[in-house]
Amino acid sequence: MPEMMLVLLAGAGAGVLNAIGGGGKFVALPALIAVGLPPVTANASSTIALVPGAVVSASVYRREIIPLGGASTRALTAISMAGSSVGAGLMLALPAALFEAAVPWLLAFATLLLAFGGRLSRALSGALGRPVGMSSRAVLIGQFLLAIYGGYFGGAVGIMMLALWSVGLGLDAAVSNPMRVTQLAAIYVAATALLLITSDALGSPLILATMLVGAAVGGFGGAHLARRLPAWLLRGLLLTTAGTTTILYFLRS
Repeated sequence: MPEMMLVLLAGAGAGVLNAIGGGGKFVALPALIAVGLPPVTANASSTIALVPGAVVSASVYRREIIPLGGASTRALTAISMAGSSVGAGLMLALPAALFEAAVPWLLAFATLLLAFGGRLSRALSGALGRPVGMSSRAVLIGQFLLAIYGGYFGGAVGIMMLALWSVGLGLDAAVSNPMRVTQLAAIYVAATALLLITSDALGSPLILATMLVGAAVGGFGGAHLARRLPAWLLRGLLLTTAGTTTILYFLRS
């Protein structure tokens, strides 16, 4: 019972974090390892368990999604699902530890971009004499690469998406948060379709179901909370989450 309570609370916390700012997998993955799942199985299970929370959060945000750099939401979602499928296949073929060493540095870079991306974008616009903006093709290519990472390991991939859009498109993090949640759901759904067939995540159905329920409740509550927050406060929470997640990843490594 204490182990299941840990898994339930970790799932709820991960769902809330993913809805508000990202980094939910940092909560979910250690909890599953703590209750005895092998790291690769825990990685696959956490991805599967976070699907309902991500989908519920995306449904809450569905009326607030804006297109990115000329790329339609449908095209971006398709690219996210394709890249995630590739990443999930790599996760099954390669050890997760192969990529973990690079994650803290990627997160640190993404956090700095998220914090100063708007200023950097404006500075570049002033230097070039025209607005800085990624083409729709560049947006889709960048999203494909991030989705591969999302399907392979996935830790704080949402933070990395916000950082890319902040610099490349000059978008405020609070404005692009609904699209982040939607693409996170697409990445998790695509990876899950493969992992359910090829991984041994279903070998611990009670643990998986418990985290799944917690993540769904947390994702629903977190999305509704985020929608009611002022833009400046949501932006602050996003940066706080990004910075905290980065520090925790460095400590973990």
